[in-house]
Amino acid sequence: MTLLVRERVEVAGPPPDRPPFWTMRRRDELAGWLFVAPQLAGIIAFVLVPLGLVVWYSLHEWSVLADTFDYVGLGNYSALADDPRLGPALRATGLFSLGLVVLNLSLALFLAVLLNQKLRGTVVFRTLFFSPVVVTLVAWTIVWGFLLQDNGGINGFLELLGIDGPNWLRGDATAMISVIVVQLFKNVGLNMVLFLAALQGVPAELYEAARIDGASAWARFRRITVPLISPTILLTSILTVVGSLQVFAQIAVLTQGGPGTSTTVLIYYLYQQAFQFHHFGYGATISLLLFVIVLALTALQWRMRRKLSFYED
Repeated sequence: MTLLVRERVEVAGPPPDRPPFWTMRRRDELAGWLFVAPQLAGIIAFVLVPLGLVVWYSLHEWSVLADTFDYVGLGNYSALADDPRLGPALRATGLFSLGLVVLNLSLALFLAVLLNQKLRGTVVFRTLFFSPVVVTLVAWTIVWGFLLQDNGGINGFLELLGIDGPNWLRGDATAMISVIVVQLFKNVGLNMVLFLAALQGVPAELYEAARIDGASAWARFRRITVPLISPTILLTSILTVVGSLQVFAQIAVLTQGGPGTSTTVLIYYLYQQAFQFHHFGYGATISLLLFVIVLALTALQWRMRRKLSFYED
């Protein structure tokens, strides 16, 4: 009997070795997590935690001067719904965003098409149009503030032509136009470079084939250029919309929200409530409204990518 058991053990052989814990797959997964860990830590520390704190502050009324921090529940949201100044702020935000997005994308694409031509001096003009992007925002705005004053450089030039220029930063209509133009010239070079890179990636043989078939320049632009650069158009539109909703320095330096409330966009109204009137809880509520608007517009543009982007199914 003992001999039979020994023979069976010898036939079965020794037990198989346990596989090592650190397999190649687990090492790859660990390396991947280590690479994304700094980004995840940054998102948690600088996005998720501040967002949670903003939600928490919006449920309280925090007065730094009185040293109080009282829970008010949805009181700030109710006050936001009844705020008579919220409507004008949203209207000013919509006007600024619409004007900036339309003018920025149109001008950037127009300049990119011109600079994509094989002409002499295009490198100089590319540098000239892009240079405002790298200029400090506050310095750029201060210079434009001097130019747009009633006795500034622009009205001085118009006076040489016999034109009496308006007080650009104090007129109800001209103040918003002035702020839009200042922001337009500041950032149009960035979208121009993105469009230019996309245009240079369009195959030249497509234009040649369309030209042989008798297609006009406008038909080639509409049927070939726009579809092939549609992903870049989508990207620049999202960046420009989000950036237009976050404009602050230009308003603070040029108009301070005036005249009246004509240029009081939502983010400047947030600043007034939180840091001028010391209503931090109400300011946090306005910031959540701005966050929802940015998120909704970005999601809408992303949902429309199948119609706007040539490469989407």
